[in-house]
Amino acid sequence: MSYSVQNIRNVCLLGHSGSGKTALAESLLFMTGAIDRMGRAADGNTVCDFDPEEIKRQISLSTVVAPLDYKGCRINLMDTPGAFDFAGEVMEALRAADAAIIVCSAKDGISVGLEKAWKYCEERNMPRFIYISKTDEENSDYNATFDALRERFGKKIAPVVVPIWDESKHVTGIIDVLNKRAYEMQNLKRSEIDLPADKEAVVTEFNDALKESVAETSEEFMEKFFGGEDFTYAEMIQGLRQGVRDLSLFPVLCGSAVSCLGSLMLMDNIAELLPNPAEGNYHKATKADGETEEFVVSPGGVPTAFVFKTLSDQYGKYSFVKVLSGSIAPDMPMVDGRTGDKLKLGRLYSFRGKKATEVKELTCGDIGAIAKMDVKTGDTLCDERKVVALKPIPFAEPCYSVAIVPKTRGQEDKIAQGLSRLNEEDPSFSVSNNSETHQMVLSGSGDMQVDVLVSKLKTRFNVESELQPTRVPYREKIRKTVQKQGRHKKQTGGSGQFGDVWIRFEPNPEEEEMVFAEEVFGGSVPRNFFPAVEKGLREACVHGPLAGYPVVNLKAVLYDGSYHPVDSSEIAFKTAAQLAYKAALPEANPVLLEPVGELKVTVPDSYMGDVIGDLNKRRGRVMGMDPTGSGDQVITAEVPMGEMGTYAIDLRAMTQSRGSFTFHFVRYEDCPPAAQEKAIAEAKALAEQQ
Repeated sequence: MSYSVQNIRNVCLLGHSGSGKTALAESLLFMTGAIDRMGRAADGNTVCDFDPEEIKRQISLSTVVAPLDYKGCRINLMDTPGAFDFAGEVMEALRAADAAIIVCSAKDGISVGLEKAWKYCEERNMPRFIYISKTDEENSDYNATFDALRERFGKKIAPVVVPIWDESKHVTGIIDVLNKRAYEMQNLKRSEIDLPADKEAVVTEFNDALKESVAETSEEFMEKFFGGEDFTYAEMIQGLRQGVRDLSLFPVLCGSAVSCLGSLMLMDNIAELLPNPAEGNYHKATKADGETEEFVVSPGGVPTAFVFKTLSDQYGKYSFVKVLSGSIAPDMPMVDGRTGDKLKLGRLYSFRGKKATEVKELTCGDIGAIAKMDVKTGDTLCDERKVVALKPIPFAEPCYSVAIVPKTRGQEDKIAQGLSRLNEEDPSFSVSNNSETHQMVLSGSGDMQVDVLVSKLKTRFNVESELQPTRVPYREKIRKTVQKQGRHKKQTGGSGQFGDVWIRFEPNPEEEEMVFAEEVFGGSVPRNFFPAVEKGLREACVHGPLAGYPVVNLKAVLYDGSYHPVDSSEIAFKTAAQLAYKAALPEANPVLLEPVGELKVTVPDSYMGDVIGDLNKRRGRVMGMDPTGSGDQVITAEVPMGEMGTYAIDLRAMTQSRGSFTFHFVRYEDCPPAAQEKAIAEAKALAEQQ
């Protein structure tokens, strides 16, 4: 069944890990008859956590779409992971959603996950509800959580559903503040009860607060409110809708996913108050001529769909799309706005968790998946009459790197292929081959994401791998001029080998690459051997005298030598040059150079002292601090790369996951003696292992 754009709601569930998002999705699916029994994360049988890794770890690792039908409305729920290593999945859901429900537990109050979710919504001007979960569990405190929300976000926090509890603080039911009606759950069925007499005053107070909020959404309502007139139900809904859309109101609801208390009320509010896709997120599109324009979501427009997620499993590849204009059908010819390639759409599916149902079309505003398409997450599929490319999804830069090696030699290709397939699903990590350190480097947002990737390599692609620290690409240079002779003479049966050179090695700070020059007089070394000498030196420069790292900033001048008319050869002069290099460089006061990068750390003001103290321990130089205007500071510092290996994990621990950073290589600097000794010892230990 296809729905018109007015009757579609695309909603993502956001919040801290463990706040109850997956359980809430499960209860909404159950209450609408989309599933006939409720699963539990602990039993590994929920709709949204179906991946073997999710079942094993009992947390969500990816965004899962779970559509449900309610009162003539199609609600596309997107359950997102709460663990911060999987923020890339949250970015995908935010792009497809038109509104968010931020889930916070009545036991934890305001968590870091809630703060981050709020920030994501603020950046995107996204309408949102707050749902206080687990209200009926031990040690839960709805009032404390609500008061904390009010204190943090002000009067815009509007309670539309409040719990009822008995003398022992046990939650027994909920009250619909707007309609002043009360409900309780019995065996997962909702029944209306009388409004408790002791709650009437509280409900009236909340109801008046709602009216005041509605009055502020238009001048007409304001006049009516101050004139003492009551709003009709339709006016209240209209005012609340307007307030939610223009972000002057954030309704707070509550309930319990286990007993389904509050689930139907939440869906009523989703259908009545949240925007449909035509009123939702604004999209920016780049046209074929490079101009940027606002993209208007319209059912009557030419077909356009945005690929916001890719699922790649043993059955094939599915590209999840949100239709932004017109409608799409199988076999429809389209163009990929990023590459300009012409494509033909594959079969269309509606996914609920892992269950796929084939559909004949996807209408404007709806979410579905296309099978077997050669497209990437972030691509725009469009009609050739209007080719546009929507802005890609803003994934955070990977900041935690490790080297990955197979447990069995020779399986490097298998690892590379497996990671390439996993990268289609999760573009938030990257893989690169470092030609200097000869390591395959896997970069993600933290150790947990990397751990999951290693686990998936084993279960999906049958290749076992292990992780090692990434090696730092040091360099070496000399600080003193030295001249040495290199003489290679070998006499065996037949023709011998003879090469003799005198070479001066001097520091050359201007050029990173070795500069070769010659000052030979009187033909003591014939010209035809100069290239062999240069080649020998270039090969030698790959390994420095201290720890075997490449030598830079070096000038080598060939100024004298001798030759034999019969025995001299290119190979002999090449070897002679290398002998001169080996003799000279240890005496030329060599020093190790370490790579230094620019670090930008964004942290709340309260963590400044800890973060700067930690940077000093890492030999960092703080260059400046800039306030962001939202209570955060951006600290800019220069830090040696060798001190940054575990920074992603350490910063998370220092700031309770509130800090973030980027790090980019800037230049090489002389290594201090203590750090140099440590690096040389590590290089020697590594050489012995190989």
